[in-house]
Amino acid sequence: MKQFIKVMKALSEPNRVKIVKALLKRAMCVCEIQALTSLAQPTVSKHLKVLEEADLVTFSKESLWVNYRIHRESPNLYAKTLIQLLEEWLEDEAEIKSIISKIETIDRYQICLANLNKSKKKKEV
Repeated sequence: MKQFIKVMKALSEPNRVKIVKALLKRAMCVCEIQALTSLAQPTVSKHLKVLEEADLVTFSKESLWVNYRIHRESPNLYAKTLIQLLEEWLEDEAEIKSIISKIETIDRYQICLANLNKSKKKKEV
């Protein structure tokens, strides 16, 4: 029962559902998810931690980035089942459509370059 409750609690927050729907399309780093959702970086990281603890997402390091992806081979049967269902669910929701439509335009290199330039400007001031 503990695993079931953990998965249900993880998916009871709308922003986490949006993150899962985005990750169903492709793996992304925190800065890409942040750009998609307009959430603060610490908030995105906290949401990803909850999703990871529920076995809904997993991650791997690649150079500078930590890439998050859906844990399709989750040992948690509830997580695995809900991942399969979420592939089809909520496709007609306006907020989900909006996020999905932005995925192709998100470029981690541009985001990181923009963030680096912002940091340099702050140091110059």
